[in-house]
Amino acid sequence: MDPKLPTPSTQTTEGLVLKGREAPPSHYKLKIESFSLLSEAVDKYSSGAFEVGGYNWKLSIYPTGDKKRDGQGHISIYLEMVETDALPTGWEVNAIINLFALNYLEDKYVSLQDGGVKRFHEMKTAWGIPKFIDIETFSKPSNGYIISDNCVFGVEVFIVKSTVKGDCLSMISQPVTFSYTWKFDSFSRSTLPVYDSETFVAGDYKWKLILYPYGCGEGTGNSISLFLAVDNSTLPPNTKLFVKFYLYARDQIDENHHKFEGKNIFTPMVPNWGSRKFISLAKFKDAKRGYLVVDTGIFEAQLTVLGLIRSV
Repeated sequence: MDPKLPTPSTQTTEGLVLKGREAPPSHYKLKIESFSLLSEAVDKYSSGAFEVGGYNWKLSIYPTGDKKRDGQGHISIYLEMVETDALPTGWEVNAIINLFALNYLEDKYVSLQDGGVKRFHEMKTAWGIPKFIDIETFSKPSNGYIISDNCVFGVEVFIVKSTVKGDCLSMISQPVTFSYTWKFDSFSRSTLPVYDSETFVAGDYKWKLILYPYGCGEGTGNSISLFLAVDNSTLPPNTKLFVKFYLYARDQIDENHHKFEGKNIFTPMVPNWGSRKFISLAKFKDAKRGYLVVDTGIFEAQLTVLGLIRSV
């Protein structure tokens, strides 16, 4: 072997390292007999289509290099995705690909493996290596890549299935603010742990207020808990609501209202938002404050649906 040329296991091309293994490529092999004649006849040879992962592919070899991508003086090798017309508009396939050449002397398939995921789409249907192996190294039988003018290339394709879930937020131009007032009578005689207001309509959705007179969670026994809730039955499928809202306990004397503000996403799984410690019971019952007058409290909600969120 020419001492100026590194062995197949260490030769670098485009910053990658040729690594060898005994196992053949898992998905496709291409044996070429009379490689020198192929080099004289064509600039590019593409294999017949083969199927991997539910998609069709071709292995393409440039025996004298892909000159358009500065591959002259090298063997260039690419994996091409074919028969894509039947795929839906905007299709995308992500794959890890390994491209191989057989080294007969070492009895190993060598590959420039970077381990990166390649993204195939309508504007990018081929991935490969313009400078796979320099022709001088490849052409010398003493280097093991070509024996009796025969050589073997191969490819592996591992489809990376996307499990990513996402949302699309569509903001509403000039959103409308809606208000609802709930007069809660006989507060001191409330015996249930939780009360629901009447249903009210805001936009295309139904809502209600949920009141815990003596609190829930960390507010139990020391606070009033108050929540705004959407009626799930009025939500379109796969839709969530981005809502800005205010909850009030009205001061019926000085209009120094107690306020809670929220900007939250209402979903079928999380249909209500508010505060477990909305207002302390001591503050609410203080006659000087004006929140409880003639044993009646007035609660109010103001809400604005800022945007719709749909799963994509």
